[in-house]
Amino acid sequence: MVPYHISIIMDGNGRWAKQRGLPRVEGHRRGIENVRKIADRAKEKGVKVVTFFTFSTENWSRPKKEVDFLMSEFGRYLDREMKNFIKNKIRFNAVGRKEPLPGGLWEKIQYVQRQTCRDYDFTFNLALNYGGRAEIVDACRNIVRDIQENRISAEEIDESRFSKYLYAPDIPDPDVMIRTSGELRISNFLLWELAYAEFYFIEKFWPDFSPEDLDWVIDDFSRRDRRFGGIKDA
Repeated sequence: MVPYHISIIMDGNGRWAKQRGLPRVEGHRRGIENVRKIADRAKEKGVKVVTFFTFSTENWSRPKKEVDFLMSEFGRYLDREMKNFIKNKIRFNAVGRKEPLPGGLWEKIQYVQRQTCRDYDFTFNLALNYGGRAEIVDACRNIVRDIQENRISAEEIDESRFSKYLYAPDIPDPDVMIRTSGELRISNFLLWELAYAEFYFIEKFWPDFSPEDLDWVIDDFSRRDRRFGGIKDA
């Protein structure tokens, strides 16, 4: 059984660079290069959605030089990859808050989303300026607004209805969460959506995470017994 949706915390770019005596930005550059290889392998294996945790709401506290580089690099990445998305029938989607992303980057994100808004079998989902708590707060605000404007009643709110207010209501919850670099936490990533995901904490830094490593995760996932709180017959 192949997971429908794999989510990835791409951790360890800076430490990868430090081990090699390189500037942190080189680690980020190599990490971004690795994204296409992993996305391509996931698509090849039959995965339908991959979500890459690219930049969190907390990452703004990093040095301005590093943040500015990342914002520029994200824009360049979209410029490079748009033709690849269209050619290979990949739907691009992004989740996260608009502010305080640079205006030009946000407009580029919207443009690429429009250009790839097709009924494609594979979705490349980018979590940019994303935080799990922020997503839940934003959902609650929108629910309160709709109740105040009499679009829905409080009694209608259940887990299914709440999910429709999240950033990507049309994307099923992840089956798998991968975090590289050996850290054992989810760092405010998809807090609602990861409720029943299978977790994989990989020792390698993200630039070293290979398509073969992804193959291993998918193979291991296929052997896991997923009961979702129930009991399967013996």
